[in-house]
Amino acid sequence: MRISKSTPWSWVPSLYFAEGLPYVAVMTISLILYKQLGLSNTEITFYTSWLYLPWVIKPLWSPFVDIVKTKRWWILTMQLLIGAAFGGIAFTIPTSFWLQGTLFFFWVMAFASATHDIAADGFYMLGLDEHNQANFVGIRSTFYRLATIFGQGILVMIAGNLQVFWRNSISLSWSLMFYGVAGLFIALWLWHGYVLPRGEERVKSEELRVKSEERKEERDLKALVKSFFTKFPAREVTIGILFMLLYRMPEGLLAKVSALFLVDALHNGGLGLSPQEYGFVQGTMGVIGLTLGGILGGICAGRHGLKKWLWPMVCAITLPDLVYVYMSFAVPDNFLVVNICVFFEQFGYGFGFTAYMLYLIYFSRGEYKTSHYALCTAFMALSMMIPGLFAGALQEAVGYQAFFIIVVAFCAVTFIVTSLINIDPKFGLKEVEETEE
Repeated sequence: MRISKSTPWSWVPSLYFAEGLPYVAVMTISLILYKQLGLSNTEITFYTSWLYLPWVIKPLWSPFVDIVKTKRWWILTMQLLIGAAFGGIAFTIPTSFWLQGTLFFFWVMAFASATHDIAADGFYMLGLDEHNQANFVGIRSTFYRLATIFGQGILVMIAGNLQVFWRNSISLSWSLMFYGVAGLFIALWLWHGYVLPRGEERVKSEELRVKSEERKEERDLKALVKSFFTKFPAREVTIGILFMLLYRMPEGLLAKVSALFLVDALHNGGLGLSPQEYGFVQGTMGVIGLTLGGILGGICAGRHGLKKWLWPMVCAITLPDLVYVYMSFAVPDNFLVVNICVFFEQFGYGFGFTAYMLYLIYFSRGEYKTSHYALCTAFMALSMMIPGLFAGALQEAVGYQAFFIIVVAFCAVTFIVTSLINIDPKFGLKEVEETEE
């Protein structure tokens, strides 16, 4: 099929690939980079957890993106900035100030990526009619996942293969890899500069301006935040926020340390996987498990409602954490066993995460559901940021084995906050919600 400039096929897949790649670079690739460059787990988790901050405070500047310039302008500007940030990371890795330099450019990339998310999602709504919006929901989600596979799978494997070629020159190998991604992003910027439609956004923008008076209060950030905290009785709002912050507590502790455990040396208690092996395990098997779990979760919630599947999803997102307890004690040298364990844990996470995302939608219902949902996702990012700040320090204090046992113990927090929420039994029936992490 020949894709013309005017069809959504020419820009929706590449746009959401461009949305996913910098996120996975900031959140996952940075972990492996810093581990190979010699930082401690405490330093790695502390520094990289702060990179969640742009997504935490994203709702604060999303109205600015709506008002100033066009979504198309923001997309192209942020893609150019992200490409420059990739190049900046590549340039600073071999230098004596590699830590300060790479962290600076990861921060630039994080803020640019969060802004790109706002613009891309808004452009998707403006550039497509309702029929095409529904038709391309699965496509945008698929290419976001492909970006995840490409980022934490293929790119990490490329860095590992370059280390073999350049005789273990870690800094040079990572630098070359990041230069390559910078070139890829410049190519995406050029492509989108050509294919992103212009007329559709102008027409839709006119429609939005006609309705501007109706949405005046929604654009008032103070009024918006007040409406978020007063839309339900105080007890229900408090429970809802606690659920958003604590449901993923075990995952917030596990996410970064589990990646470090897989690549850490055997004498440190890790599994000692090479970058190539890690890229395959997490970037391929892990992402496939996560995606399949999410698809199954959406199907189950759509057929029987969220309330019926809530507790199975809670068990799915918590109990598979036991595989890391097993791996830390057994230290399997069979690569297939490691793949099965990671697949199982990620499948459970994908299935259980469905309950969390549907609850955010449930809590966001009402007059300002889009803006309230954005605030909910800020709490979601915060729920991963806070545990991650001290996860590495905790792991280094007690070791991998005790740390993973503590993670399993914290699963009780997920069960407690879930028991407090109240959900309409009909919510989720025959609804399919596709949302990126």
